[in-house]
Amino acid sequence: MEIRPIRSEADYKMALKDISRLMESDPEPGTPDGDRLDILATLVQAYEARHFPIDLPDPVEAIKFRMEQAGLTAKDLEPMIGRRNRVYEILNRKRGLTLQMIWNLHKGLGIPAESLVKPPSNS
Repeated sequence: MEIRPIRSEADYKMALKDISRLMESDPEPGTPDGDRLDILATLVQAYEARHFPIDLPDPVEAIKFRMEQAGLTAKDLEPMIGRRNRVYEILNRKRGLTLQMIWNLHKGLGIPAESLVKPPSNS
Protein backbone atom coordinates (compact mmCIF):
# COMPACT_ATOMS: atom_id res chain seq x y z
CA MET A 1 0.00 0.00 0.00
CA GLU A 2 1.91 3.04 -1.25
CA ILE A 3 0.38 6.27 -0.04
CA ARG A 4 2.09 9.61 -0.44
CA PRO A 5 1.34 13.06 0.95
CA ILE A 6 -0.94 15.29 -1.11
CA ARG A 7 1.24 18.20 -2.19
CA SER A 8 -0.36 19.38 -5.42
CA GLU A 9 -3.65 19.68 -7.24
CA ALA A 10 -2.68 16.61 -9.31
CA ASP A 11 -2.02 14.58 -6.12
CA TYR A 12 -5.36 15.77 -4.75
CA LYS A 13 -7.27 14.71 -7.88
CA MET A 14 -5.53 11.32 -7.89
CA ALA A 15 -6.46 10.77 -4.24
CA LEU A 16 -10.10 11.67 -4.98
CA LYS A 17 -10.15 9.13 -7.83
CA ASP A 18 -8.70 6.48 -5.52
CA ILE A 19 -11.29 7.28 -2.86
CA SER A 20 -14.11 7.08 -5.40
CA ARG A 21 -12.87 3.71 -6.68
CA LEU A 22 -12.49 2.34 -3.17
CA MET A 23 -15.94 3.55 -2.08
CA GLU A 24 -17.55 1.65 -4.97
CA SER A 25 -16.16 -1.60 -3.57
CA ASP A 26 -17.33 -0.69 -0.03
CA PRO A 27 -14.32 -2.15 1.78
CA GLU A 28 -14.59 -3.46 5.32
CA PRO A 29 -12.76 -1.50 8.03
CA GLY A 30 -9.46 -3.13 8.98
CA THR A 31 -8.87 -4.63 5.53
CA PRO A 32 -6.06 -3.29 3.33
CA ASP A 33 -8.58 -1.44 1.12
CA GLY A 34 -10.50 -0.19 4.16
CA ASP A 35 -7.28 1.13 5.70
CA ARG A 36 -6.27 2.73 2.41
CA LEU A 37 -9.64 4.47 2.16
CA ASP A 38 -9.36 5.75 5.74
CA ILE A 39 -5.83 7.09 5.20
CA LEU A 40 -6.68 8.73 1.86
CA ALA A 41 -9.78 10.36 3.32
CA THR A 42 -7.69 11.79 6.17
CA LEU A 43 -5.08 13.13 3.73
CA VAL A 44 -7.75 14.70 1.50
CA GLN A 45 -9.46 16.28 4.51
CA ALA A 46 -6.16 17.83 5.65
CA TYR A 47 -5.40 19.11 2.13
CA GLU A 48 -8.88 20.64 1.79
CA ALA A 49 -8.69 22.30 5.20
CA ARG A 50 -5.40 23.92 4.19
CA HIS A 51 -6.30 24.88 0.61
CA PHE A 52 -10.09 25.40 0.71
CA PRO A 53 -10.87 26.81 4.17
CA ILE A 54 -14.49 27.57 4.97
CA ASP A 55 -14.95 30.98 6.52
CA LEU A 56 -17.30 31.46 9.45
CA PRO A 57 -20.57 33.24 8.68
CA ASP A 58 -21.19 36.86 9.59
CA PRO A 59 -22.80 37.10 13.08
CA VAL A 60 -26.06 38.61 11.80
CA GLU A 61 -26.29 36.01 9.04
CA ALA A 62 -25.67 33.25 11.60
CA ILE A 63 -28.51 34.59 13.75
CA LYS A 64 -30.88 34.92 10.78
CA PHE A 65 -30.01 31.41 9.58
CA ARG A 66 -30.72 29.95 13.02
CA MET A 67 -33.98 31.90 13.21
CA GLU A 68 -35.03 30.49 9.84
CA GLN A 69 -34.01 26.96 10.84
CA ALA A 70 -36.00 27.04 14.05
CA GLY A 71 -38.92 29.15 12.79
CA LEU A 72 -38.12 31.93 15.27
CA THR A 73 -39.27 35.54 15.20
CA ALA A 74 -37.69 38.70 16.58
CA LYS A 75 -39.88 38.25 19.68
CA ASP A 76 -38.19 34.90 20.33
CA LEU A 77 -34.81 36.64 20.51
CA GLU A 78 -35.88 39.13 23.17
CA PRO A 79 -34.77 36.97 26.14
CA MET A 80 -31.29 36.74 24.62
CA ILE A 81 -30.85 40.25 23.17
CA GLY A 82 -33.29 42.58 24.89
CA ARG A 83 -36.37 44.52 23.82
CA ARG A 84 -37.68 44.08 20.32
CA ASN A 85 -36.25 47.39 19.07
CA ARG A 86 -32.80 46.18 20.21
CA VAL A 87 -33.32 42.90 18.34
CA TYR A 88 -34.14 44.81 15.15
CA GLU A 89 -31.13 47.09 15.63
CA ILE A 90 -28.92 43.99 15.76
CA LEU A 91 -30.60 42.29 12.80
CA ASN A 92 -30.40 45.50 10.73
CA ARG A 93 -26.73 46.01 11.66
CA LYS A 94 -27.41 49.30 13.46
CA ARG A 95 -25.90 47.98 16.70
CA GLY A 96 -23.24 45.40 17.49
CA LEU A 97 -23.61 42.42 19.77
CA THR A 98 -22.43 42.74 23.35
CA LEU A 99 -20.54 39.98 25.09
CA GLN A 100 -23.65 39.13 27.12
CA MET A 101 -25.77 38.89 23.94
CA ILE A 102 -23.16 36.63 22.33
CA TRP A 103 -23.18 34.37 25.37
CA ASN A 104 -26.99 34.30 25.49
CA LEU A 105 -27.31 33.51 21.77
CA HIS A 106 -24.66 30.82 22.02
CA LYS A 107 -26.35 29.17 25.01
CA GLY A 108 -29.95 29.76 23.89
CA LEU A 109 -29.72 28.97 20.19
CA GLY A 110 -26.56 26.92 19.93
CA ILE A 111 -24.91 29.35 17.51
CA PRO A 112 -21.14 28.82 17.64
CA ALA A 113 -19.54 31.62 19.65
CA GLU A 114 -16.81 31.84 16.99
CA SER A 115 -19.45 32.99 14.49
CA LEU A 116 -20.91 35.55 16.86
CA VAL A 117 -17.62 37.23 17.79
CA LYS A 118 -16.50 37.66 14.19
CA PRO A 119 -16.66 41.32 13.07
CA PRO A 120 -19.87 41.77 11.05
CA SER A 121 -19.73 42.57 7.38
CA ASN A 122 -21.63 45.62 6.22
CA SER A 123 -23.84 43.83 3.70
